[in-house]
Amino acid sequence: MEAIELLTLLVERYEQEHSAIPMADPISIVRLLIEQQGLTQRDLIPQFGSESAVSMFLGGQRKLTVEQVRRLSARFKLPADVFIRKSRVAGA
Repeated sequence: MEAIELLTLLVERYEQEHSAIPMADPISIVRLLIEQQGLTQRDLIPQFGSESAVSMFLGGQRKLTVEQVRRLSARFKLPADVFIRKSRVAGA
């Protein structure tokens, strides 16, 4: 079993060093969720407060507020950090 553990560690280390996985930006994530779930912008009014706020966010004219992140996280049952722009490395 030691050989398998060693191989696992080596593969994990290689992936961490060579396979950076960029986190998608929040706009792309929300657009994907809308598409996957067959939603419209109007369906997100409870999370954004108004249809214009949804449009402005999806158009890149407005960033998410902390409260919007919380509401989106709850609606889609995803961690809040999914909606916060940053980069992430595999295994981190």
